[in-house]
Amino acid sequence: MDEFVHPLTTRYASKAMRELFSPRRRVFLWRKLWLALMSAQKGLGLPIPAEALEQLSTHLQPTDAEMARAAELERETRHDVMAHIRALAEVAPAAGPWLHLGATSCYVTDNADLLLLREAANLILARGAAVVAALSDFAERHKELVCLGHTHFQPAQPTTVGKRACLWLYDVLLDLQHLEDEKDKLLLRGAKGTTGTQASFLELLGSHEKVEELDRRIAQAFGFPGTYPVTGQTSPRKVEFYLLAPISGLAQSAYRFATDVRLLSRLGELEEPQEAGQVGSSAMPYKRNPMRCERMCALARY
Repeated sequence: MDEFVHPLTTRYASKAMRELFSPRRRVFLWRKLWLALMSAQKGLGLPIPAEALEQLSTHLQPTDAEMARAAELERETRHDVMAHIRALAEVAPAAGPWLHLGATSCYVTDNADLLLLREAANLILARGAAVVAALSDFAERHKELVCLGHTHFQPAQPTTVGKRACLWLYDVLLDLQHLEDEKDKLLLRGAKGTTGTQASFLELLGSHEKVEELDRRIAQAFGFPGTYPVTGQTSPRKVEFYLLAPISGLAQSAYRFATDVRLLSRLGELEEPQEAGQVGSSAMPYKRNPMRCERMCALARY
């Protein structure tokens, strides 16, 4: 209670999403990426001892002590990745000389970001599927319940509550399909070296064929169909925009749905659920404010 806490995470983000983007989860992925790199390099001829891989494999999940040690080292080095490399080498000394060999910081940072984006998209798709199921059930139950349709928020021809719900449902379906398509297009950055030339890996492995195979093995280790063929130091940022577009679409669909409910609640046609002890106002406790819908609209605009 003595530090600022951002309400967008503490009040509105799910526990699963908060854990996904936590520092511990990110470092766990960094360590998995180092293990994948070392395993692939050993398979392509580097004399990495089995003990190095074994020690690294047993220290994939960072402990509180290891996270604290990395924070201490970062204050000294002013470099987050190097701090974690040194902290990991202290608990897995056999792996130390082989950690991050030929790689640049973006090998772990950008590849981990791509892994997190894929996991986050899968989480949204799963939650979205639950929304689709709920709206489908609501539409089916009320498909014959006649109500007044509106255009320009003025009385128009009759429709049904179920048909109205289908409008919200179809928007979400389109967004989820778009998100799944973009998620499936994601690739890894792979092992591209400091400026994307792979020169360091060519020097280590000795042939272009082995360098290309290194990329393929790393992608395969994480279930990706491949890596981006052209990068600089970082992975292409365009793909993040492409992935954000359907997420923005979901926010737009949520805004439309919530606005419709707010308008219909004013007409007394449809209301969001109200808790038994819910209070509408400190001055007017009898009010039934559409609080959830208001929050949905605010978050969608953000």
